[in-house]
Amino acid sequence: MDDLFAHAESRQSDPEKRVLELSQQLEHHNTLYYQDAEPEVSDAEYDALMNELKKLEASHPSLAKADSPTQRVGGAPLKDFQQIKHLVPMLSIEDIHELKDEELEALIDPSASKMQNLHDWYQRLTKNLGLDQVALSVEPKIDGVAVSVVYRDGVLDYAVTRGDGATGDDITQNIKTIKSIPLRLPDGAPTLFEVRGEVFMPNEAFAKLNEQRDEAGEPAFVNPRNATAGTLKQLDSKLVATRPLDCIFHSYGQVNDAPYTSTSEFQQTLRDYQLKSSHWFEEVNSVTDLLSSITKLDTDRHHFAYATDGAVIKVSKLATHQELGTTSKHPKWACAYKFLPEQKETLLRQITIQVGRTGVLTPVAELEPVFVSGTTVSRATLHNQDEIDRKDVRIGDTVIIEKAGEIIPAVVKVITAKRPPLSKPFSLFEYVNGECPSCSGPIEQEEGFVAWRCSNFACPAQAVTRIKHFASRKALDIDGLGTAVAEKLVETQTVSTTLELFDLTPESLADLLLDPAKLEGGQSKPRRLGEKKAQLIVDSLNQSKEAPLSKWIYAMGIPQIGESAAREIARLHRSLAEVSQSTILKDLAELPDFEELSVSKRKKENHPRLAQYQIESELGPVAAQHIVAFFNSLAGEHVLEKLEALAINPDSDNYDPEKSAVLSSDSPVAGKTFVITGTLSKPRPSFKKIIESLGGKVSGSISKNTDYLLAGEKAGSKRSKAESLGVSILSEDEFTSLTS
Repeated sequence: MDDLFAHAESRQSDPEKRVLELSQQLEHHNTLYYQDAEPEVSDAEYDALMNELKKLEASHPSLAKADSPTQRVGGAPLKDFQQIKHLVPMLSIEDIHELKDEELEALIDPSASKMQNLHDWYQRLTKNLGLDQVALSVEPKIDGVAVSVVYRDGVLDYAVTRGDGATGDDITQNIKTIKSIPLRLPDGAPTLFEVRGEVFMPNEAFAKLNEQRDEAGEPAFVNPRNATAGTLKQLDSKLVATRPLDCIFHSYGQVNDAPYTSTSEFQQTLRDYQLKSSHWFEEVNSVTDLLSSITKLDTDRHHFAYATDGAVIKVSKLATHQELGTTSKHPKWACAYKFLPEQKETLLRQITIQVGRTGVLTPVAELEPVFVSGTTVSRATLHNQDEIDRKDVRIGDTVIIEKAGEIIPAVVKVITAKRPPLSKPFSLFEYVNGECPSCSGPIEQEEGFVAWRCSNFACPAQAVTRIKHFASRKALDIDGLGTAVAEKLVETQTVSTTLELFDLTPESLADLLLDPAKLEGGQSKPRRLGEKKAQLIVDSLNQSKEAPLSKWIYAMGIPQIGESAAREIARLHRSLAEVSQSTILKDLAELPDFEELSVSKRKKENHPRLAQYQIESELGPVAAQHIVAFFNSLAGEHVLEKLEALAINPDSDNYDPEKSAVLSSDSPVAGKTFVITGTLSKPRPSFKKIIESLGGKVSGSISKNTDYLLAGEKAGSKRSKAESLGVSILSEDEFTSLTS
């Protein structure tokens, strides 16, 4: 925390120096966290540094540089992507598909059979070079989306998709949201450095994203690559920033004075420049070693954090690349050896229904255990009824299983030829008789959502997951209240809702018997929770009563309300009581989702200040609808009554009265554009402050989009232009009447 309090004098006297210090510290912490996985500071310490930098840049706009860590998330959504021509054509790599067993033998002994694919490629390579053997490198082929990132004078200039190989989409703002990609290279980097790689979604992050979409009743993504491609096509970089994207670089385009001469040296350059590269990389000197390396990669890749679908093989010496050249489509010095996706056939024994913390009913395929991609698979999510209907999945079917992204078991398709004769289409609603399988409460399908949801707030299945979420580190951070304790509390009917946790006493908790499977050390019989752990939980619960409003909002587990939305809600309200009666949230909930409207249409809505707010924040109509609905429900009423009985009154620790006042205001200034000219009774910044405090904005020039010209004496040409465009002209007295 020393960084947060150091250099206090320099912050005031030399903001430029402090901005540089903060930028360097934040990029250092980004590298440690996103590339090395060895963070030095807590999230709170990082946020404090970032907030200080944001405030300094807001106070001194000239100090806000393109490579500032604050530029990780762009501004307003784009209308469309601009096209950029590649400095060097972005060719694809020739695919060589996986060989059958007899072909693998032939690779070692070419006389065994006539073969194509990898052996032919290698033979062609050595023939063109007039050599018997060629030094090659082998690295994973990442199943992602190809991008090119251009640095000029060490600063990220732009990023572009492959497109047609000659021209691609400008996705600079989206790429800047990926924190593992540096915005500035170290001193000494080439003045022009075009680096190419794959944007992807890590397997576990992809699985978590799909779980969240299942919980929210939204369609799940098919695989990590589709999710990545769809994300990069978003015109709103703020939405992109919420998706868990990463990037690994593997090659280059146009480079001035390249500091490397081989593929291995290029890998080292990537590391030197803090550009993420593959952790798996080997060099080989013969076709036999090449085969061994590929075989090793095929085994190792099942443990990677990202999806792979093959091996990329390159000639090691870069000078040889120039000698070999390219075809119209592919470089002659590289190929991509594609692995066959491992798929297994198995029996779908049953479909069970899981109830999540938000009440969403998720169908799960219970399978005859089968070994796929390194592990035994016995279950696979079917996501929702729409997914079941699309694949026509039925109980008793023989199905094909593979691991999406090498980690997530998925039902690829049904072998209908092996279907039992009396099988029937599966209906989730009919299967559960219209009732929640956990509590027998009613289930409902919200308009516009594919998921079925249990509407009973006291549902036991929801209770366990709600308690776990409620007690999690990002929520109220209740020590000792993990899965084992949560399950036993619900099973023994000690608690049925999260707020009943505050009725617990050390005495009532101490005798709780935990299941043996939940204990460390492999004990074979139940064990008391004990007085010490019971006291720890109760003490932590008491401490959580003082947690800030944002933590409480997030802990409630309201659909669509994540950490960012919870913090934003707390920024606009002083207390939970204000949130429950919020006119801001009610007005925001009535607006169309900004993703479905053009920018111009958004600004013409009945609430222009909120329409603009949607663009600038991570709190939109969908989230607002969910939180308004929650506090209008019996569950929401129960929460407020229980909190009042417990004398718990969560207050905001980040309340912004000015922002709240602007969004609550019905002032005619809100959403309007002003231009100020002429001699007035006070300096222009005074009038600018009044306009912005009421939700308006100030521009420096007159246009057809200007709403008002505030004109003092000697207004000059701006007044004439305003008259010609029909812009309303206000005297200082008229302005005072309008804004008072």
